[in-house]
Amino acid sequence: MADSTIVPVTVVIPCFHCTKTIKRAVTSIALQTQKPAEVILVDDASGDDTLDLLREIEQQYSDWIKVIALAKNQGAASARNAGWSIATQPYIAFLDADDSWHPEKLRIQYEYMLNNPDVALCGHQCIWLRDDETLPVLPKDFHATQISPRSLLFKNAFSTPTVMLRSDIPFRFQEGKRYAEDLLLWQQIAFSDLKVIRLESQLAYVHKSLYGESGLSSQLRGMEGEELSNFGVLYSAGKINFLLYILATLFSIIKFIKRLLKIKLNILVRLADVFVCLIRREKI
Repeated sequence: MADSTIVPVTVVIPCFHCTKTIKRAVTSIALQTQKPAEVILVDDASGDDTLDLLREIEQQYSDWIKVIALAKNQGAASARNAGWSIATQPYIAFLDADDSWHPEKLRIQYEYMLNNPDVALCGHQCIWLRDDETLPVLPKDFHATQISPRSLLFKNAFSTPTVMLRSDIPFRFQEGKRYAEDLLLWQQIAFSDLKVIRLESQLAYVHKSLYGESGLSSQLRGMEGEELSNFGVLYSAGKINFLLYILATLFSIIKFIKRLLKIKLNILVRLADVFVCLIRREKI
């Protein structure tokens, strides 16, 4: 008889310089009410103590954790693909080394996908959880929203640690892509007439402020360039027409300008606060 506490899911975690956070991520998996059949930790050529710590964790959970080490740093997209390539389970779930899950995440998400076999990708909501905050109480009922392909051109509906998908889909993360690699995969799946669903329940948590409040403008430019390249990939593959390509590009550029102005404004506000403090000290 199958063990009802184990679900046929492979969890893939890309790891890079994550000695301070990886134990929290793994613990959130170990605390699942229904645990995954396997967890693959992929060291992306960290070059520090990360791999040694991953080996220790592997020994601690030797029955369901595997560690693989990449010889060259290639980014999260390639690390996830490396883990995906050796996965043995019919479903793949992604978690980042600095994030965590609600204990009911795998049970709820796997049960939904099992009952809805036409769904290729299922995500859910993700929130920022500060270190001094407790896990939110989950509602007894939640609804599922079907995500349209076109909506993914204008907004990423999922954080990567919320996604579970069928391992047999014919798409992977674009090798070597450093930004917006997750969004491109969601887009490719959705524009191939595969069903994409979001569960409206907060089952994943980031433990640092969401990007945009204090991010470097250089990172923002990199993200923007990769997002625009996604539209080119979809257009070249015949997934979107020229009009949709132009509209998505213009909308993305407008969003980029707004984010950049927000960062610059935050910097000016901080400089003004420092200037006011200096003036007050002079008066004293």
